[in-house]
Amino acid sequence: MRFFNTAGPVRSADHYCLPPLERLDLDDVMALIEMKKYFVLHAPRQTGKTTCLLALMEKLNQDGKYHCLYCNVETAQAAREDIQQGMQAILWEMASRARDFLKDSFLMDRWQDLLEQSGPNSALNATLTLWSEASPLPVVLLMDEVDSLVGDTLISVLRQLRAGYDKRPALFPQSIILCGVRDIRDYRIHSSRDKAIITGGSAFNIKAESLRLEDFSRQEIETLYQQHTETTGQEFEGEALGRIWDLTSGQPWLVNALGYEACFKIKAGRDRSKPITAEMVSEAKEQIILRRETHIDQLVDKLAEERVRKVIEPMLAGTSHPDLIPTDDILYLRDLGLIRTEEGQLSIANLIYQEIIPRELTYSTQLTITHQPPWYIRTDGLLDIYKLLSAFQQFFRENSESWIERFDYKEAGPQLLLQAFLQRIVNSGGRVEREYGLGRLRTDLLVIWPYPGGIQKSVIELKIRYRSLEHTIEEGLEQTWEYMDRCGTEEGHLVIFDRDTDKAWADKIFSREATYQGRAIKIWGM
Repeated sequence: MRFFNTAGPVRSADHYCLPPLERLDLDDVMALIEMKKYFVLHAPRQTGKTTCLLALMEKLNQDGKYHCLYCNVETAQAAREDIQQGMQAILWEMASRARDFLKDSFLMDRWQDLLEQSGPNSALNATLTLWSEASPLPVVLLMDEVDSLVGDTLISVLRQLRAGYDKRPALFPQSIILCGVRDIRDYRIHSSRDKAIITGGSAFNIKAESLRLEDFSRQEIETLYQQHTETTGQEFEGEALGRIWDLTSGQPWLVNALGYEACFKIKAGRDRSKPITAEMVSEAKEQIILRRETHIDQLVDKLAEERVRKVIEPMLAGTSHPDLIPTDDILYLRDLGLIRTEEGQLSIANLIYQEIIPRELTYSTQLTITHQPPWYIRTDGLLDIYKLLSAFQQFFRENSESWIERFDYKEAGPQLLLQAFLQRIVNSGGRVEREYGLGRLRTDLLVIWPYPGGIQKSVIELKIRYRSLEHTIEEGLEQTWEYMDRCGTEEGHLVIFDRDTDKAWADKIFSREATYQGRAIKIWGM
């Protein structure tokens, strides 16, 4: 039985998958190869780049017009800036793959002598020159994980490829595809030898184009999931498919992970006589987040980087100063797959990342908050949001200064602290959905709590006071009402944080009732 793949390249015999070459603009790729171009294919991690390159190698070799080799140079990352060791790892990888996949032993017989004779800064150039000269067909080289190389090792590789460019196709590969997470123009490489920062564009100025492997479309998600239905007979409800699209925005690893979790891990999903529901998808999402799969761990690690913080922190805070965010950092996060541009506005790439980021930034805080979930669960099973926010108001008054100082993302400290408090309580059976972003000047939280009588939904709107209190309340009430209306709930709370450190707490702490468009909304000042 095939299954949804979440680790390594896709194999059609084992995994549900989309035809990899259909995910590329194959006509464009073939035209670039025909025109003897060197170009870049990039996309975030675990989106299917390696699968596409392997399929392209197979096609080119089957067509019989080119001698095509795929190689992954990531093993040279361990060499760091030791060019000798790095080049040895790269040449061995090329030689062993040519022997194993092309039945071509030319490189295996010569690479060590060439490294010794030419030296590390010329060995790759010399090897590709002799191999291309000996090959009866033009050589095409697909180099994966190029941007995993470090410093002078990466610079040496790029410069050796550039140095042989004018010899193609008789004495150098006709076409080379460099593949990685980032576009080469965004490489900022620290050279210990030159004591300078070298950009990828200057080290490899022969790049013709940069192609990006995009996420799945909604139709592609449905096509992928239909393969499971055809294999097992198990249907996906329309609402479940919509939920998958809403949560992932088509990010391939997340799409496959939700499918695997819902169909193969969750007990109810393993019963093939029952359809996959939206509730199962939500449960699958929660399990993936709690287990901190490798994909999510990689995402969390990036949050510690300063250039990531510069972009994500104002989004979490909802502030509006995009001109202060360096363009290089925006491009970097886009290449990582953390953000996207939607209608000219920056946003987190998908709802799952949007949930993971504040949860992970406050994970240790959640563990050290001493409040217990049973304190806030009523006898009828409902979550007492009023009691919970009253308790948080006092907690915030007593602890906010010291707790917020612990956050790396201090600008979004109040919002993160409330989310940590909520997550601590809601983890026992419910969930918190979040909406935030650059320029929104607010954070929308929807607390979803199952109880014996159904599903409780409570809206909590978070705002920072920038102008007068009355103006902030007026604006916040309208926003809270709109979110309540969209979520279909009658329970709404507006939380206003006043970050003026010169004010006494007695002037900032309050609670009052308000009515907007016929709906009662509780206002909390902090």
